[in-house]
Amino acid sequence: MLNKEEIMDMFTKSGALLNGHFLLTSGLHSPNYFQCAKVLQYPSHMTSLCSDIANKLGPSLMDVIVGPAIGGIVVAQEVGRLLNKRTIFAERDQGEMTLRRGFEIAKGERVVIVEDVLTTGKSINEVCAVVEKQGGVLAGVAVIVDRSRGTVTFPVPLHSLMAMDVVTYDANNCPLCQEAKVPLIKPGSRAFIK
Repeated sequence: MLNKEEIMDMFTKSGALLNGHFLLTSGLHSPNYFQCAKVLQYPSHMTSLCSDIANKLGPSLMDVIVGPAIGGIVVAQEVGRLLNKRTIFAERDQGEMTLRRGFEIAKGERVVIVEDVLTTGKSINEVCAVVEKQGGVLAGVAVIVDRSRGTVTFPVPLHSLMAMDVVTYDANNCPLCQEAKVPLIKPGSRAFIK
């Protein structure tokens, strides 16, 4: 199992831990951003991180793995490969998280949701609702980085490789905005919540 320092080293050396002034999907601002795609572009990093998630979960916990698009797709697919479990993804259709492309969850199937970074839990909670609507049984949630500071909970166990206490600011009280020295950047794939 990788320790926090080893994971941070992967993120830093791959340029995946960004510093600046970022608009998060939640609408919050932060001086730090985890761009997991930059660390996951290296197969050795992806395999190391996803092996640790797979080891935390174990193959008997689930029948199917679901990754929220876009960030969770790569992580979920590799965890699914390692555990030899069917892996699908949920994506937005007209702003609503759904299963498309013929993906289905059978009634009673045990589902684990695998994501790259947890901040507010919005995407994961939306996928939880999809699982419930399909008749699946939520069995767990797993992430590489938990930056929620323990404020996000789920009705099932949360497994994370690394918890990070990352500062966030409300847009109206952001000192980075008040300084106006560092431009605000929106690096994620989803529009923020207004």
